[in-house]
Amino acid sequence: MIRGVLLSVFPLAMYDALGDAGRVSQVYFVIGLVSLAVGLLLPWINRRIPRRWLYTSGAALYVVGGVAGAAGGMWVVVALMTCTLATVTCFICLNAYVLDYVAKNDLGRTETLRMFYSALSWSAGPVTGVALMKIWAPLPFLLAIVFGVVLIAAFWALRLGNGRLIARARGPAPNPLAFLGRFFAQKRLIAGWLFAVIRSCGWWGYIVYLPIYAIENGMWEGLGGALVSITNAMLFLSPLMLRWVQRSSVRVAVRTGFLCASAGFLLAALSPLPLLAVACLFAASGFLILLDISGGLPFLMAVKPSERTEMAAVYSSFRDVSGILTPGLGAVILMVAPIQGIFAAVGLGLGAMYMLAGRLHPMLGVAPAARLRRPA
Repeated sequence: MIRGVLLSVFPLAMYDALGDAGRVSQVYFVIGLVSLAVGLLLPWINRRIPRRWLYTSGAALYVVGGVAGAAGGMWVVVALMTCTLATVTCFICLNAYVLDYVAKNDLGRTETLRMFYSALSWSAGPVTGVALMKIWAPLPFLLAIVFGVVLIAAFWALRLGNGRLIARARGPAPNPLAFLGRFFAQKRLIAGWLFAVIRSCGWWGYIVYLPIYAIENGMWEGLGGALVSITNAMLFLSPLMLRWVQRSSVRVAVRTGFLCASAGFLLAALSPLPLLAVACLFAASGFLILLDISGGLPFLMAVKPSERTEMAAVYSSFRDVSGILTPGLGAVILMVAPIQGIFAAVGLGLGAMYMLAGRLHPMLGVAPAARLRRPA
C-alpha cells in the first residue's frame, strides 16, 4: 500500500515541483545511482547489521519519506530518495528470506501468491493516492506513514529473525563487490537479470511518463493513476496466468510477455493520436503483468543456495539500474524528441529481450511430472 498509494503521486508531485519532464528525469537518474550503490553494499552491511534490523531500518525510511513528502515543495525529492532506498532495502531482505525458506520448485507459486495478495494494494493504491492528492496534497504521504508503521509491526509479529544463511555465517566478511564476479560468470543469471531490468524499464515508461504525456496532451490529470490502478487489478488474474505458464513453460511466457509489450510501446510511439497511444500503452501493461509473474523466475531458479543473500542483492539492483537507465536515456531523448521517443526506446528494449529469451531452456519451469508426459 505504501508503494501503491505513492506510485502515481510521485510523478505528478515531481512534475509540479520541478515544472519540466527533463528535470524530473534527471532527478530520477541521480536517485537511481544512489540506490544502486546502496543496494550493492547491502550484503556487506548485512554482515554487520542483523537482517531483522536492516529490514526494520528500510521500513522506517518509508515513514521518513512520508514526512518529507507531506512537507511539500522540493521536499518531495527527499521523499522520493528515502522511499527508493526503503524499497531496495526491504526488497533485498525479503528476497533473501524467500530464498531461505521457499523451495526452488515452489518459487513460481510463491511469486504468483505475492502478486495476487498485493493486487488490491496495487489496483486501489494509485487511483486513491491521486484522489487524496487532489483533496489535500500531503494526504497520500500521511497515509504512507500509517502503512509504514503497520509494515514494521507486521514484520516483527512474524518473527522472521535474521534468516538461515546469516545465522550460520562464519569467517570474515567478504569484499562487498566480490560476488559480482560470480554473477558475471553465470550466463543464466545475467540473462535473468536483464529480463528484470528491461521489464522494469517498461513499468517506468508506463508509470512515470504516461501521466506526464497525458498532461502535456491536455488529458485528465488523473488518467495515469486510474490506468495504473486498472492495470494492477489484472493481478487478480495471476493464478490463471500461472496455470498457463506451468502448462506452456517459462520460456513461452517470457517471450510472449516481451513480444506483446514491445508491440504496444512501439505502436504508442508511432501513434498520431494521443488517445490511441494511451490505449496501446495500456494494452502493453497487461503483458508487463505477465512478465512480473514469470520474468523473475529464470534468475531465481538459477541461484545457488550458497549465494542466496549476495545474488538477492544483485537481482534487486534491476530496480535501480532501470531507474538509472530509463530516466537517463529519457533525459537525452527529450532534448531532441517528445515523450513518445521514450516509448519507442522502451519498446525496442523489450523486443531485444524477446530475442534473448529464445535461448532459455524449453522445459524451464515445467513440473517434472509434466515433462514426462511431453513428447521428446
